[in-house]
This record gives sequence, C-alpha cells and structure tokens, in this order.
Amino acid sequence: MEAKLQNKRPKHLNLFKIRQPLPAVISILHRVSGILLFFPGIPLLLYGLQMMLDSRHSYEVLTNYLHSPTIKGVLIFSLWFFLHHLCAGIRFLALDLHYGVMLRPARMSSKLVLVFGIILTLLIGFAIW
Repeated sequence: MEAKLQNKRPKHLNLFKIRQPLPAVISILHRVSGILLFFPGIPLLLYGLQMMLDSRHSYEVLTNYLHSPTIKGVLIFSLWFFLHHLCAGIRFLALDLHYGVMLRPARMSSKLVLVFGIILTLLIGFAIW
C-alpha cells in the first residue's frame, strides 16, 4: 500500500504551476517588494541624495535623469513597490492584532491592498509625470 502512495507523489515540485490563494500572493509580493526597496532602492536613493547635495552641476545632471521617461517609469514602478509594501504592512499589522484573520476578511483585505496600491501609484504617478 505504501509503495502505491509514494508512486503518486510528484517527483519535482513546480512552484509556477501551483495556484496560490490571493493572501499568499500578497505575502510573497510584500517580501519581494521589501527586498527590492532595500536593494537596489536604498543605494539608489542615497546616490540621488548625494547628487542633489554635491554640487550644482550634479544636481542638474540628476534633474536631467529624472526628466527621462524611462527613469520616470522606473520611479513609478519603485513607487508601487513602496506603496504595496506599505499597504501590505498595514494589513499584516492588523492581522497581528487579530483583525481580519477569518477567511473572508483576509481575502477582502488582500484585494484592498492590491487596489489601494495600484490606485495610489496611479495618482502619484500622474503627478510625477
């Protein structure tokens, strides 16, 4: 009997074929956005701050970079990382306080994290552009 059970188990676990529930996807995106905010986010932010404060010429170079559509797109994408991480962090704080831990509120708060992250990114992105 045990031989039959072991033959039915998958030999290779393909994580891309497994369908995760939305709260799990939000959790994974929260971790990925935190990593991307830490590196390369912090070094790039510090380099931009150094360019702003170094000299007038480096400030002008930085402002020319920031007017580029490609850089604006990268900034908007980075802004989504930040806003998603912020909204998901607030959600996880609420979950730690035992608010919304049941299945239906957990799914709803996951949807709200995605919606608010995208809406806030679009609003601030239009202001940046």
